Amino acid sequence: MNDLLHINGPRLWGSLTEMARIGATAGGGVRRLALTEEDRRGRELFAHWCREAGMTVWTDEVGNLFARREGADPQAAPVLMGSHLDTQPEGGRFDGVYGVLAALEVVRALNDSGVVTDKPIEICSWTNEEGARFTPAMLGSAVFAGAMTLDDALARRDAQGVTLGEALDACEARGTRPVQGVAVDAYFEAHIEQGPILEANGTTIGVVTGGQAIRWFDVMVSGVAAHAGTTPMRYRKDAFFGAAHMALEIERAMARHAPLGLVTLGQVQIANSSRNTIAANVTFTVDLRHPDDAQLDAMEQDLRAVCAAVGGTRGLGVEIAHCWTSPATPFDPACVALVADAVERLDYSNERIVSGAGHDAIHLARYCPTAMVFIPCVDGLSHNEAEDALPEDVTAGTNVLLNAVAARACVREHVNA
Repeated sequence: MNDLLHINGPRLWGSLTEMARIGATAGGGVRRLALTEEDRRGRELFAHWCREAGMTVWTDEVGNLFARREGADPQAAPVLMGSHLDTQPEGGRFDGVYGVLAALEVVRALNDSGVVTDKPIEICSWTNEEGARFTPAMLGSAVFAGAMTLDDALARRDAQGVTLGEALDACEARGTRPVQGVAVDAYFEAHIEQGPILEANGTTIGVVTGGQAIRWFDVMVSGVAAHAGTTPMRYRKDAFFGAAHMALEIERAMARHAPLGLVTLGQVQIANSSRNTIAANVTFTVDLRHPDDAQLDAMEQDLRAVCAAVGGTRGLGVEIAHCWTSPATPFDPACVALVADAVERLDYSNERIVSGAGHDAIHLARYCPTAMVFIPCVDGLSHNEAEDALPEDVTAGTNVLLNAVAARACVREHVNA
């Protein structure tokens, strides 16, 4: 295809704005947790827009929501685009939803131009990408790609004890189509960067070459509960002070793996907590990330050594449970080249970048040829109510997605030409 295609930027921005009203927070963000009433409404609106665009809509057994634009060869494996509509508890307006609605705008733009592609084009909004309600994150795409069984996924429970299967039924989101064994020609995902690199470099498009490795752990620290007013400090086995000591030592140890090694302690829980009781049991989460699996092995060893040493010094019990791993994942060179070619022909500034966050594309990359398109986000903020993106960047990223997907799907003709 020699002719460049372009989207309708104001139409896409309007769709993003309307979707952001569902679950809108007072701080300007969005709370649309997976398989809640807000998520149901978001799914319903997206499905309505897809049907308006002439697409066929369905859900699979884990609630992944699909929409299909037919190609000239209906037997061909489809070119798939997507992301997610669920958010963090205090999330933003672009994380995930940009990729879903950018994909919809691709289809609308193809319709506007009368483009017929050989291969069908499909969009998917993946279930529970954020992992804010059900663990693990990227659950729907994990089942789709065979990284997790359907039964395991359906049995996962949220903090209130509700299973994913029960939540699917409550949202009327459980479909009958098989979730696994589906043929896919390629997968493309557009996303905000969720970090500061593109904005700091004044770059419009990130051509994503792959995703870094991620490992999640729960660290359980056990001491002895005792009265806050009658137990001298030297006799205490305080699990919270022990956990705090571990946190500082973990930060110090991980500095040896800078600048690429990253560590985050995102959640802390004190069991049976009381203002005047010494903490007996504390659990905190650890998120380790590095682009290299071997370096992540070394970071895990340091984590375990630090926690054991602090526990021994303070007379505390320590258990570390490994929750989840996502290995370093390179994207398909041919799909990455399609993104890079679209960027060059559109004449946008660009750079190669490794994704620091987990995305559904990471699971899909182990299932079919995959690539991603990044755009900057304002101040590098994401997982934050203040998350924002500029309209011109939103449009640019979607123009890249449009032309890369059209090239992969093989444009046969322009009916309106």
